[in-house]
Amino acid sequence: MQRAYIALGANLGNPVATINDAIDALVALRGSVFLAVSSLYRTAPVGLKRQPDFINAVVAVKTRLEPRELLDELFALEARFGRVRDPGSVKDAPRTLDLDLLLHGEAMLNDPGLTLPHPRMHERAFVLAPLAEIAPELSIPGHGPVAELLARCADQRIHRLEPRIVEA
Repeated sequence: MQRAYIALGANLGNPVATINDAIDALVALRGSVFLAVSSLYRTAPVGLKRQPDFINAVVAVKTRLEPRELLDELFALEARFGRVRDPGSVKDAPRTLDLDLLLHGEAMLNDPGLTLPHPRMHERAFVLAPLAEIAPELSIPGHGPVAELLARCADQRIHRLEPRIVEA
């Protein structure tokens, strides 16, 4: 089994409820054992600025699924929450739910539709702060320790909300 980290984000509808419901769904992710969840964080949008703030979190799982299988499970979960992935859609647009596979063991991939580690995760406080909370000693392959990377994002607006307790 490989340890994988998954980022969650939402800013449409009731994003706090959506993220909490998505975390509950990830607890039951097929072929996987739920390990940890970060607090929820309110973060400023990146890219397209004129949209509501996002609610973000990161979960850790151990999984038997290969990276592409896991990504397919995440896309199916997004669809259950109303997310429509349209190749022609605006980048960084508002969304009901976004699930990103950040890391899958030590895998380094650059395949069509799947790059590991997730591109730009090392530049985004909305990923690094929750990741540092649940895996403070983690080092991102090719980029370095999470804590050092987070320090470089000090100019990005992020606010920690309530901690999340999950019974797996």
